[in-house]
Amino acid sequence: MTDHSSLHLLIGGEQLSGGGRETQDVIDPATAEVLGTLPHASADDLDTALANADKGFKEWRRESADKRAAALTKAASLIRERAKDIGMLLTREQGKPIKEAIGEVIYCAMLFEFYAGECKRTYGRELVRPTGQSARVIYVPVGPVAGFAAWNFPAINVARKVGGAIAAGCSVIVKPSEETPAAGLALVQALLDGGVPADVCQVVFGVPDEVSRHLLASPVIRKVTFTGSTAVGKHLTKLAAEDMKVTTMELGGHAPVMVFKDSDVDTVLDTMVGAAFRNAGQVCVSPTRFLVEQDLFENFRDGFIERAKAITVGNGMDQDTRMGPMANERGPEGLAKKIADAKDKGAKIDTGGERIGNQGFFFEPTVLSEVPTNAEIMNEEPFGPVALINPMASADAIIEEANRLPYGLAAYAWTNDPKLRSRLAADVEAGMLAINGANVSAPDAPFGGVKWSGHGQEDGAEGVMHCMVPKTVHES
Repeated sequence: MTDHSSLHLLIGGEQLSGGGRETQDVIDPATAEVLGTLPHASADDLDTALANADKGFKEWRRESADKRAAALTKAASLIRERAKDIGMLLTREQGKPIKEAIGEVIYCAMLFEFYAGECKRTYGRELVRPTGQSARVIYVPVGPVAGFAAWNFPAINVARKVGGAIAAGCSVIVKPSEETPAAGLALVQALLDGGVPADVCQVVFGVPDEVSRHLLASPVIRKVTFTGSTAVGKHLTKLAAEDMKVTTMELGGHAPVMVFKDSDVDTVLDTMVGAAFRNAGQVCVSPTRFLVEQDLFENFRDGFIERAKAITVGNGMDQDTRMGPMANERGPEGLAKKIADAKDKGAKIDTGGERIGNQGFFFEPTVLSEVPTNAEIMNEEPFGPVALINPMASADAIIEEANRLPYGLAAYAWTNDPKLRSRLAADVEAGMLAINGANVSAPDAPFGGVKWSGHGQEDGAEGVMHCMVPKTVHES
């Protein structure tokens, strides 16, 4: 695919569209123009996909690790070759700058390359027994997987749903977001072109609740993996519990950035301002709550404002753009309401706070300071280009505020004090913690949260192991 004119389902390797299926428009967030028309899967389509997944699993689970690794390696190579084209699809449907989009696609190739190696590293263990007896633990694939991906990272979210499952020996039916379908389709097509059987990896679209209920009602599906909001994650977990399906939930966050008094303000700002406005703040691990020790607060706030004002906002296809539009109409509307609520409760709007123009879904890079903790935006993930900066009285107060919310996906901290760094590693309630940096994601490291931010991990060896189940074999 090089544009959005041929969107389709991908079931059993067949590209399906038309046929009286329901459809929906895919919108360019930079212009609000229609990019293409996406077909929805019918109930019969979903049943066909389920039957294929059942058949595909029974065959794929018995394939050698070498063959699974070879298919993932070849797919990664194809993704690298197609990275620019897939990146352009991604930017057109999601809005992020083209450089970020291509980088996202390359990350998918890196992830598949890592998973190719993990195909051969699903180790078990031998237990000590008297002579003549044995006991061992082996790991077997959990079964067909249903994966549901969010729109903010159309390629990575799909790669995380399918890569670990395929490496483990599972089949997978993935539903990318209907708002950003093309990048995910292109990614799965690369897997099929790389040698993954057509029944092992399939793509469906539709009304999200209808598709999830249909797939989760089937005994074929043995695992559910989802990236998205906490509310939807709780709903899917309840549906999965009806049939005791395994779940991996990568849900919302509201990441604290803990800036302690021994930090170098310019170094922190040079790193974290870009991270805060990456993908227009539509990142589950986006640094949102900046908790700054009082001694540094004014300099930190002023430096943040200066850098936020310098960010070039525009169409993601323009090379000079540093921040694109929000991905859909809901983004600017919801963020404006949260900012208005914060202002009413006493927060200071230091810069931004307004929608840009009347074409597309652009919003100003925004900085709020001295935001009361009872403001909605301090308790619910903003998921937009806004940074919240508050002065804090002490290190203890910072850590307490960092852990106050029920979310625990990512957290960030800046300090050179070795004792404090050890304390942060032990006490901060998050699945991922970056100290003196902004990166919490790598192909070889687990990605996931705690509390309301979900459970289970993707990426790393854990991304494969969470698609497998242990089996103990006793022999006498």
